[in-house]
Amino acid sequence: MMIEVKVPPLSESVAEATLLDWRKQAGEAVRRDEVLAELETDKVVLEVVAPSDGVLSEIRHTSGDTVTSGEVLAVIDDQAVAESATPPATPAAKAPAAAAEAPAETTPSLSPAARKLAAENAVDTRHIRGSGRDHRITKADIIEHLEARGGKTDRPSPAADTAATGGAPRPEKRVPMSRLRQRVAERLKQAQNTAAILTTFNEVDLSAVKALRSRLGEAFERSHGTRLGYMSFFTRAVVEALQRFPVINASLDGQEIVYHGYYDIGIAVGSPRGLVVPVLRDADGLSFADIERAIRDFGERARDGRLELEELSGGTFSITNGGVFGSLLSTPILNPPQSAILGMHKIEDRAVVVDGEIVVRPMMYLALSYDHRIIDGQDAVQFLVAVKAALEEPARLLLEL
Repeated sequence: MMIEVKVPPLSESVAEATLLDWRKQAGEAVRRDEVLAELETDKVVLEVVAPSDGVLSEIRHTSGDTVTSGEVLAVIDDQAVAESATPPATPAAKAPAAAAEAPAETTPSLSPAARKLAAENAVDTRHIRGSGRDHRITKADIIEHLEARGGKTDRPSPAADTAATGGAPRPEKRVPMSRLRQRVAERLKQAQNTAAILTTFNEVDLSAVKALRSRLGEAFERSHGTRLGYMSFFTRAVVEALQRFPVINASLDGQEIVYHGYYDIGIAVGSPRGLVVPVLRDADGLSFADIERAIRDFGERARDGRLELEELSGGTFSITNGGVFGSLLSTPILNPPQSAILGMHKIEDRAVVVDGEIVVRPMMYLALSYDHRIIDGQDAVQFLVAVKAALEEPARLLLEL
């Protein structure tokens, strides 16, 4: 019987996906639930698995094709027997094959799309660690490598401008944007063009939080199996402030303001494919340990490309931490349809005046970007002051003050 292999259901916000590569080729035997191909959406990389045992008799789409939910990618014949790809090696042929194994072991596995892009850009893949299964190098890994080196290739581009260097070629290469990068660009530009974005700033003294982590951090980790980071404090402080200023947790739908009675907090995390924002559902009901475990899990699965589409949709408010990269101050852009986002930054010892005395304290600048169409400056400022107050006296978070 012929069994169709289809594109898995995509979320409402994801209309299509790009076929990255095939793990199997036509004529090869496959096992039920074995990964056949990888699809890249604007949010995650999805694995397409075999619905049954059999032989992959037909492949209908190639690497780079755009596909939609439910579209047939391939066909499996569950009654066929796989054809032998190569005849058994003779004793005389085994020695050369064995000799070839050593260099093969040092050559990383590439998807077809990655191999094509690497060849076009003269990329030496021996020093790239793949993000795919078993460290297989994907097209997204090649794109990230090219972006990291500024789009330069390992050989001069024939089209490079040589006038300024006396005839010597200058390296230059065009690199295609990944689907995720395209979607991020589209959404950020949409936010700038649609919302009336304004940013308000404050600074917070993290002495109390830092002391609490120093005093109880080891006990917390022994008890809960996860370290006590800063994000749990900020998430709890944000939820407390959102409860006091519900318009910050609202969104605009046409001519109506939608006040959300729940607190789904998006936490921006980095991944090899770019920035993604998984959502902490019902964050008001989560403990410090719950938050820390969830954020750690998000980070690990984002690096491995294992986040689910449902985890990246929704959200009523977002937190982004540029401080982990050394950012001292920034103006974050809204994540539509949310109306506000909190930007955390680098913790830096600075001289401040406390009770008339100059002292050194661990300070952080906070930035709240918000949609001025529905949020007044007074609410935005008071919200940020409430976050500051909760962090400077973390006991408030436990006593709900």
